[in-house]
Amino acid sequence: MILGASFDTVTENAAFATKFSFPFQLLCDTQRDLGMAYGACTAPDAEYARRISFLIDEQGAILRVYDPVKASEHPGQVLADLEGLARG
Repeated sequence: MILGASFDTVTENAAFATKFSFPFQLLCDTQRDLGMAYGACTAPDAEYARRISFLIDEQGAILRVYDPVKASEHPGQVLADLEGLARG
C-alpha cells in the first residue's frame, strides 16, 4: 500500500491528486502530527514539510528512510529496494 501525506486540506489534496492522477491516497496532516512524528517538520506551525519517504513493512517496522527524496529518482529507488527485499 502506498500513502502520501501533506499539510494541505482535504479539498487541496483531492485537487492535487486528481491533477497528477495519483493512484494512492493522500492523508491530510493539517495539525502536523505525522510530519513531526516522522521528522518532516520540527514545529506544528511549519509551513511546508520536507520531502521524506519511508518504506514500512506489514508489521510497521521502518525498513528504509529516503531523505531527501528526489522525485525523479524516487520511484526507481523504492522499486529496487522492494525487489532486493523480495529476493531476501
